Amino acid sequence: MHPDMLLIHTPKLTNRLGYTLNVLFQHVLHADFSITTDEQYYLQYGGAKLNYGSRRLGDGLFIKAQGLLSETSIEEQEPHAECRDGMWMMYPVYGRNLDLPFDPLAATFFLVTRYEEHLPHREDEHGRFSAAQSIAAQAGFLDQPVVEQWALLIRGKLLERYPDLTLPERHFRYIQTVDIDAAWAFLHKGTFRSVTGFFRDLVAHRDPAEAARRIRVLLHREPDPSDSFDYLIQTVRSVPGATLIFFVLLADYDEFDKPASYLNPHYRELIQHLGDYAKMGIHPGYSTIDQPAKADIETKRLDDILHRPTVRARYHFLRLQHPLSYRILQRAGIREDYTMGYADTPGFRAGISSAYPFYDLERDHETELLIQPFCVTDSTLQRYLRLTPEEGLEQYKRLIDTLRAVGGTFCPLIHNQNLSDLYGWKGWRHTFEQMLDYLKQEPTTSSL
Repeated sequence: MHPDMLLIHTPKLTNRLGYTLNVLFQHVLHADFSITTDEQYYLQYGGAKLNYGSRRLGDGLFIKAQGLLSETSIEEQEPHAECRDGMWMMYPVYGRNLDLPFDPLAATFFLVTRYEEHLPHREDEHGRFSAAQSIAAQAGFLDQPVVEQWALLIRGKLLERYPDLTLPERHFRYIQTVDIDAAWAFLHKGTFRSVTGFFRDLVAHRDPAEAARRIRVLLHREPDPSDSFDYLIQTVRSVPGATLIFFVLLADYDEFDKPASYLNPHYRELIQHLGDYAKMGIHPGYSTIDQPAKADIETKRLDDILHRPTVRARYHFLRLQHPLSYRILQRAGIREDYTMGYADTPGFRAGISSAYPFYDLERDHETELLIQPFCVTDSTLQRYLRLTPEEGLEQYKRLIDTLRAVGGTFCPLIHNQNLSDLYGWKGWRHTFEQMLDYLKQEPTTSSL
């Protein structure tokens, strides 16, 4: 073993502990490390070392284990969250001569596996776990990427003790994700939907101006207001280092899924065009959770349109149920999921902004499916929180500042149609542009 590598000792290496160490050191800190259960080898090692167990060993950094990572079953938890000196902590530990007053590994595992969502809870009308039920929201740290803060705390403790230890710097990233629930407001919907939409504008909405606008768009006298795709490509690419991903809804038309048909030549041409300039993913339809075979069907549709395998997904309506949703994606061949976030509240559902692997808690093993959390949606700001565009911009700025401080990943979710002035979205395109300007004010590789 190279002496510059961090050596981690534990009396017993469990699947849970191995996974948590991978999340913190490989996926967050990008640090090389080795694990040993040999106490004598650990004591004789001359490089940087960390001991995770019930008692201190030698002069290495000591993190006292609370016990969660030695378990194999799913049990009721009392993680007890509190803030000390500006740092949120969970799973407190007690004893003399402790390097940390809590167990950040147990806390990380609890949050990133969404342990609490495997316990009895209430679901909303769409079968989702709401933010208000989470310990993060109840304690008050949902707006903080605490897992990354804990990882950096450990990093700092190691560097204090081992100043010659080489640990990579973390870098801020920006990933713009776009859900295409409806590619167009008026175009390419077929005669029946166009006619009923026209009368809905006149009768239900009592908006003759909107009905007239629909006619002008259908006659190609003005652009469709939801067609913001080239605009998105151009504006997002203006931010250095930005990544742009479109998630395409290809479900059959029903109560909650109302896309253009996957056979529609205009829709297929649009998807192919977007695939030339951005990364693409499938947006599994609303009923996929109840009829898992649909995930395979819809993924195959995108494969056929793009002539390449689909590896990314985000569920429509953010219908994330543990562990069912992720198992469905794995069976469909998906390797990256972007559903980890809340529909009703901004913040960090898993306490982390960086991508990390899905852990199947019921089966007690780490999987190859990578989870990239998002931290806010445009619909959350406008529909759930009822913020003005100006207030929405401040929310974006706060999240960006928070993530820059930890070298995290800012991954917002927007919808192409919400960049128009339809249905109460007037002014939000300008908010989006101001958000991009704010991202450009500081280097997108803000290192720590």
